[in-house]
Amino acid sequence: MARVFDWRYGGFGTSPKFPHPGAIEFLLVRWWDTGEPWLREIADRTLTGMARGGMYDQVGGGFHRYSVDERWCVPHFEKMSYDNAELLRGYLHAYAAFGTPLYRETAEGIVAWNLEVMADLERGGFAASQDADVGLHDDGDYFTWTPDEAHAVLDEGEWDVARCRWDIYPDGEMHHEPAKNVLWVARSVESVAEETGREVADVRDLLESARAKLKAARAARSAPFVDRSIYVSWNAMMAEAFLEAGAILGREDCTQLALKTLTRLWEQAFVPGRGMPHRLAAAAPPENPAGPWLLDDQCQAASAFIAAYEHTGGGEWLDRARALTQMMLAFYWDEAEGGFFDAREQTRGFLATRSKPIQDAPTSSPNATAALTLLRLAVLAEEPALKERAERTLEAFAGAADELGIHGATYLRALDFLLHEECKIVVVETTTTKPMLASALATFRPRRVVSHKRASPVPGVDPPVALVCAGAACAAPVRDAQALRETLATFGRAR
Repeated sequence: MARVFDWRYGGFGTSPKFPHPGAIEFLLVRWWDTGEPWLREIADRTLTGMARGGMYDQVGGGFHRYSVDERWCVPHFEKMSYDNAELLRGYLHAYAAFGTPLYRETAEGIVAWNLEVMADLERGGFAASQDADVGLHDDGDYFTWTPDEAHAVLDEGEWDVARCRWDIYPDGEMHHEPAKNVLWVARSVESVAEETGREVADVRDLLESARAKLKAARAARSAPFVDRSIYVSWNAMMAEAFLEAGAILGREDCTQLALKTLTRLWEQAFVPGRGMPHRLAAAAPPENPAGPWLLDDQCQAASAFIAAYEHTGGGEWLDRARALTQMMLAFYWDEAEGGFFDAREQTRGFLATRSKPIQDAPTSSPNATAALTLLRLAVLAEEPALKERAERTLEAFAGAADELGIHGATYLRALDFLLHEECKIVVVETTTTKPMLASALATFRPRRVVSHKRASPVPGVDPPVALVCAGAACAAPVRDAQALRETLATFGRAR
């Protein structure tokens, strides 16, 4: 990761430049464990570069698919659900780890775009993607601005600060129409204030009103098509990210939408004895649900169900994760060599033969995600045999792991979980433990699993209380949210 890191603009490689959120997640864990400053610098420069660039929609929130240049400035304008799910988690975790306001603002922007454009607020669920263009001769016209277009909807004060902040000038970034500008953060608020002779607070207010006016004007344009397909794996990924947003941002609406989405997946997609189909298709008859049947849908849904248990304590979510895990082991497991095939044998997925995917390309590796799911469920369900399957999965790819490069980040995250063991937080629930659960979920701690105890408190420990164990060692019981945050920040930390 260090060898291919772009020290000038952040990110990995040159152009075109992709986000690689799995690499950021892995680097955050390594930074937490070791404290080496270069690990944080790679994460910070990449997250900051993406958030300030044109790949992030500065008006409407959310990320475009990738950047065609190394500066994160000109994107391919399509917006994918899976990209935004993984980037949302990356920015949330970085905000929890570092407290950087830009990361919270960016995460809030991803949430806002999803709520406005992608989410089915009534039934739960998230659309698959939003197109880049409206027509054949369009190249991001919905998202870009000529100076005249922007100036026409802003008053003079707003225009004065907006063109400085977002680099709106006659010589724009779009080759097919040079006057078209991709909005990106060219100057800090403080620099804009100095350049325009205004107070910083006034610049912030003017920028916010300018953003709102640009957004309203853009909404009057013909918008790119939104694909409303409900893919199980992508919806599970976004639901899990929204659970994290609910905890870290204090957004109960995010939590409720995530739970509504996962409930819909379970009730409308899950088939007993078969698992999850690739797509939720309302027209498919129950006796012949829509395929294909892919590993990615099983492991991502199981992972999201585990997260739902951690965030709510509802035992039904753990049962659902266990049921899907059994489907994974029954239909996708390679007993001879270890690891999981990408599809059930009778359906073969999208290819002529089955494969065992381990690389992030571009979503998280299905085998690595399956291993992480098995490791988490082994702890929460107290089933050591699942950990053995996870270890066999990771061993199956160990000989070729060094060939994965930047695309091996999720594999490395799973390997890290196996080698360093989990941080288990047990919350003994009463009516007064909600703040402690919130702390457990919002504090950055690698390899975290959260377990709930309700009916019978831990012997000798009176609730409300939370217990933190790292590997085989446990800290003294804690009885308030602040003490839990401090324990999570220090206990079992090697450095």
